Amino acid sequence: MLLEATQSFELRHPGSSQEALHFVRTPAVALSQVRFIRGLNTKQEQVQGELIVPVAMLGDVDLPFSSRLQSTPDGAVLLAAQLPDERAWVEVNGQATVDSQNKMSFAFQLRAHLQLPEAEGWGSAAFEKMVRAAANRTLERIAAALPGGIQAALEQSQAST
Repeated sequence: MLLEATQSFELRHPGSSQEALHFVRTPAVALSQVRFIRGLNTKQEQVQGELIVPVAMLGDVDLPFSSRLQSTPDGAVLLAAQLPDERAWVEVNGQATVDSQNKMSFAFQLRAHLQLPEAEGWGSAAFEKMVRAAANRTLERIAAALPGGIQAALEQSQAST
């Protein structure tokens, strides 16, 4: 089962352009207050962790992700790595740019890969349909929470400087 959600938003960095670029190029800082990420690990250009997704009837589902961070002249991009050995995982792709007025533009794409047992009969098919609908709504809620988490990280980074 594949589920997808996207989220685009803008935030203004109160500091310099260099500080804004540093923020979008440092996922350990920018994603530090996103509550549904657990075990965030950023080594060199790798960004790894787990999205914690509450799914009705299944409880919390831990979806591991691994992405490669690439700096660009005006920001950074996240490129998802495939995790084919996992039963459930998520691709996290994204782009962040900074303009001359320190406006940071973010665009994230989430694609969750979930393996469910094969549906046998109408009862299993109905259960799969309910799980799909609930999981899709949850993934959309997670995507919608990204701006608030990154805003909180921005505020925390400013308070510590």
